[in-house]
Amino acid sequence: CAVADDACVANGLTAFVARFGRLDFLVNIAGIGGRSAPLWEQTLSEWDQIFRVNMTGVFLCSRAVIGKMREQRYGRIVNIASVAGKEGNPNMCAYSATKAAVIGFTKSIAKEVATEGICVNAVSPAVVRTRILEQLTEEQVGYMTAKIPMRRTGTVEEIAAVVHFLASPDCSFVTGQTYDASGGRCTY
Repeated sequence: CAVADDACVANGLTAFVARFGRLDFLVNIAGIGGRSAPLWEQTLSEWDQIFRVNMTGVFLCSRAVIGKMREQRYGRIVNIASVAGKEGNPNMCAYSATKAAVIGFTKSIAKEVATEGICVNAVSPAVVRTRILEQLTEEQVGYMTAKIPMRRTGTVEEIAAVVHFLASPDCSFVTGQTYDASGGRCTY
């Protein structure tokens, strides 16, 4: 299902609930980095595509599940942001802007549903070896990795461990937060 397609998301939710009866958590993880280029070389089409996947997808998927979670009086939403959303990365202005938007969106909806048993949080990884890095140059990846005090990229398993907690019933008094999984890059 395309996360930026409203009908597709709605149909997917309907099918999921019909099969499983309830929906306890959503992890908004779909994302694209786009072409590495300075602002003046970016096209509106590239900008729009990155925003459609990275932010509109988060909006549509979150909006789709909130009703069921409110009905259940329980739910967890975990949005995958990025260190780029806090610090910005050169030649990645659209990606950085979408991840900053995800952080603000997370804080806003967390407050909207805070009294309804729903916790909404984000994870802000630094560089993690995933397919999104294939869209970047080795120079770009090296630049980002050099800023990490641990001097390495994160693993999918390390990010999954943070997501696991945030999506669990144990995460009952934490909402509206962004957890850095950055190898020490973000210490503020």
